[in-house]
Amino acid sequence: MAELAFRDGIMDQIRLREQRFDERAYLFVLAALEFCQTRLTERRHITGAELAQACRSLAIDRFGVTARLVLEHWGVKSTRDIGDIVFTLVELGLLISQPQDSREDFDDVFDFAQAFESEYPWSSAQFV
Repeated sequence: MAELAFRDGIMDQIRLREQRFDERAYLFVLAALEFCQTRLTERRHITGAELAQACRSLAIDRFGVTARLVLEHWGVKSTRDIGDIVFTLVELGLLISQPQDSREDFDDVFDFAQAFESEYPWSSAQFV
């Protein structure tokens, strides 16, 4: 993700619309979209819930037990925040939405504390 960067003043346009999130949060959501697409048999439209789950999986893959901390450092504290990032990118023409898509598709897909802590893949590991 470090090699990705917004060009042509895109981040300036984003900041005019939404100041809550770090630039890395936008890049991460775009990376999660691609992460999700690469796991499909063919490219198609991704639902809000699918993208939110892809963000969770990618965050755990990239950041491990610090996934929640990293996302929160970037201002992403809920799946609704992921939706706000997506729709900011849609408004700027960087992503395309379907007529039935809405920010509400991202509401309460999962709880961050539960998804990144109590349901973390290693949380149920037992050591003998």
